[in-house]
Amino acid sequence: MSILAEEAASLLDLRLSAAQIQQFHQLSELLLDWNQRINLTSIQDPAAIAVKHYLDSLTVAKVIPHFDGQRLIDVGAGAGFPGLALAIAFPRLRVTLLDATAKKLRFIDQAGQALGLENIRPLHIRAEDAGRHPGHRGAYDIVTARAVAKMPILMEYTLPLAKRGGQVIAMQGSRANEETRRAAKAITTLGGEVSAIEEIRLPTLDQPRYLVVIDKIKRTPTRYPRQAGVPTRQPIQ
Repeated sequence: MSILAEEAASLLDLRLSAAQIQQFHQLSELLLDWNQRINLTSIQDPAAIAVKHYLDSLTVAKVIPHFDGQRLIDVGAGAGFPGLALAIAFPRLRVTLLDATAKKLRFIDQAGQALGLENIRPLHIRAEDAGRHPGHRGAYDIVTARAVAKMPILMEYTLPLAKRGGQVIAMQGSRANEETRRAAKAITTLGGEVSAIEEIRLPTLDQPRYLVVIDKIKRTPTRYPRQAGVPTRQPIQ
């Protein structure tokens, strides 16, 4: 995990303690153990996990000024990234990890217990349903999503969850700029405004990653999000 500590410090100006590095090490062991029973990740090498999952997750810190006391929801959390990594690095961040697949949330829950993370909450619900739920709609300072859906669809999953003045951080690959242009109508319709597209260069990876930062400037109209499945079939375009 030395690469994680070194790159977090140099790339993100983030100093991880020995205890936090140990938590990441333990998380890798749990991830690889559970991966033998359920499909959580195709990455098997611990060094690659440190870069492609942990460091990639922590790059969210590049575009968020502070995490103390903030409420973050990770939409389509999967194996727990970026949510679990952010919860380890920022103990005062309150992290909800949303996924529609119960077995992935069981891993997240067990990992959180094993690592002693008191700042996480697994949430078994579809994003569209969460966006209409009064306990989640417009409730979060930060909404993250990593490799979940194409941007026009992703905006309907995420923007309804962000409070006015909050932000959506869409973690994207090489087509980030094109995808963001395609999502322009969805972003405006749902109350958002693109504030930045941040290029991230991670060690050992040839292609850059991108963080698309969308400010929530208006309330999402009450008709959105539409019923589960509709955003996928009929994206706002």
